[in-house]
Amino acid sequence: MNTNGRTTSPGRRTLLRGAALGAAAPMLASTAAADTGSAARRTRDAGTVTYRWLGTSGWRIDIQRAKRDEARRQPGTATVLVDPYVTRFDTGLFGGSFDPATRLRTDKPLVRRHAGTPEVICVTHTHWDHLNDVPFLAKATGARVIGTETTYHVLRSFGVDAAQLVVVKGGEVLDFDGYVVEVAGSRHSRNAAYSYFAPGTLNAPPATAPRTVADLPEGDTLAFKVTPDGAPSALFMGASDFDERSFRGLAPDIAMLAVASAATTHRYVPRLLDALERPGVIVPVHWDDFERPLAEPPRKVGTDLDDFVTQVRDLSPASRLVVPDYETRYGADVRSRR
Repeated sequence: MNTNGRTTSPGRRTLLRGAALGAAAPMLASTAAADTGSAARRTRDAGTVTYRWLGTSGWRIDIQRAKRDEARRQPGTATVLVDPYVTRFDTGLFGGSFDPATRLRTDKPLVRRHAGTPEVICVTHTHWDHLNDVPFLAKATGARVIGTETTYHVLRSFGVDAAQLVVVKGGEVLDFDGYVVEVAGSRHSRNAAYSYFAPGTLNAPPATAPRTVADLPEGDTLAFKVTPDGAPSALFMGASDFDERSFRGLAPDIAMLAVASAATTHRYVPRLLDALERPGVIVPVHWDDFERPLAEPPRKVGTDLDDFVTQVRDLSPASRLVVPDYETRYGADVRSRR
């Protein structure tokens, strides 16, 4: 239970179902996926929460509250975003000619179409493929943004009101109307040279708002666990490394796990699955070419996704594995333990 006595999870036996918005839901069930035929199990109502993958590690979560709030544009519905990078411009990263001086830009109508009107935006770290569209969304919608001190200072430089910004470090459990957001300390991915692009943190707003992708440092990395009332909990990672001690005890029902592009982190998948107690549903993220528009099908980058899928199937055969697609709304079904 959370600190206010709510039940944070109705059970670990969870199915993620896809309701297509324009494409079939690509599901890869493990060989021991949850049995749906037993009448002896109690089935809770589906439809209290839906998930939409925005590519990279981005997600839109729409939560139907138990009580309707007629003052809202969408009565009773809360939208939570994680790393909503929708504009997806070309930096040359996947063509072998990466240009760190690529200018930041936001396709405002496209972002609003995919992101809706968020109540809360969770930012795992401050690199452009996670933060780029957040300044516009925060100012356009008044959404509360949860992130690191670096995220705070960057958004202040873009003119986002300080009253909208929540600085966290990991360990916080934040209670909202109809859902709880738990913050976990995490780590950024490592490349084959044991390094990564644009490390560093900010302890004051930059003199001018960032203009290029190189102007956005990582600023430490977080993970977020979102638990809607009466629905499964879901963990969202933004990079393919983690703080093993911070992750232990999270035990999410659904886990959106970043796929590693290098083998520099020791036993990444086995340690991650062990720390999270082998979630009922595992969804790989951050494996797609995030410089292609969301209107096109996701393009797999390299063979890292295949290796991840193989390891998950071998190490956690009882988990349901869902490889997500763009333009698909996923709903969660929950079945209690035997």
